[in-house]
Amino acid sequence: MGRKENVELVRRGYEAFGTGDMETLKGLLADNIVWHVAGTGRLSGPKMGPDAVIAHFGELFTLSGGTVKVDLHDVVGGGEHVVAIQTNYGERDGKALEMRAATVFTVQDGKVIEAREHLDNTAKADEFWY
Repeated sequence: MGRKENVELVRRGYEAFGTGDMETLKGLLADNIVWHVAGTGRLSGPKMGPDAVIAHFGELFTLSGGTVKVDLHDVVGGGEHVVAIQTNYGERDGKALEMRAATVFTVQDGKVIEAREHLDNTAKADEFWY
């Protein structure tokens, strides 16, 4: 796959996340996907395999009472890597989260095999999700 296809793959993933279409999202992930969640909080660390990634997203929806939202600003792609720039939102226990982030995706054979989240304030995210 080329740059354009990889960018579109990532955009489809964000669309699926935004509409809660976890089956479509899961279909974009390689069987050996590793999703690295930034920080040191209870949700941080690697999620290995599509089921673990989807379970992680489910936990975000559950903990936020369904308020978690990602506003995708831009997607930049190359032959193997795609970078998504976004703002993450959510509400939980009377607290609000608004945080800029970038996620670096590695794409092979039309599937995401790795994703690394980079947050502008991991301590704030850890505290919010704790």
